[in-house]
Amino acid sequence: MSEENNIFDYLLNENEKVTEKQRRIIEAAVEMFAENGYAATSTNQIAKRAGVAEGTIFRHYQTKKDLLLNIVSPMMAKIIAPFVIKDVHKIMDTPYERYEDFLRAIILNRQEFFKTNINVFKIFIQEIPFHPELKEPFIEHVVKKVSEKFALVVQHYQERGQIINLPPKAVIRFTMTVIIGYIISQHVIFSEKDGNHEEEIEQTIQLIMHGLHPKEH
Repeated sequence: MSEENNIFDYLLNENEKVTEKQRRIIEAAVEMFAENGYAATSTNQIAKRAGVAEGTIFRHYQTKKDLLLNIVSPMMAKIIAPFVIKDVHKIMDTPYERYEDFLRAIILNRQEFFKTNINVFKIFIQEIPFHPELKEPFIEHVVKKVSEKFALVVQHYQERGQIINLPPKAVIRFTMTVIIGYIISQHVIFSEKDGNHEEEIEQTIQLIMHGLHPKEH
């Protein structure tokens, strides 16, 4: 399974218990949650887009929130987490000469993955602050499993004098805040199809490196 695969389609195809109507419900819910947000989307609207009766939704899912969790939670546990961990660990195991080379690899890799699965990630980004049921699996399956190895990468470049000697957790938080902010702004907030993305990536990297540059004595 390559990075370019759509995780949403993959999950549905892997689950043989999903009926055709259920597939249409899930597809409609993903589209509408991504377009309008969870709170502004009604089950009646989802039913109309899916071409089913509203009662059909409640035969499969007790509430609208149950539908949301059934979309995002399995993807997090079964697809997103293993995908993220596998690819990020591969990058972290590569001996890049400079921290900026490591950053470039991370950005390019995650950007393509995000772009391919934009609707699922829009839902995740929009709703994770309001639903602990989404945040807790993300922390458990992704953050904890990636942060330990990331800390070793940070320590490596600190020992080489390339980045400031702060606690690795602080360096990771700053680095990922800038990278995630760049990806979200590009694909969610501004949705810019034009522009020099290579130049924007380089500018993002330089902002990170400027912030992490060690003080000269």
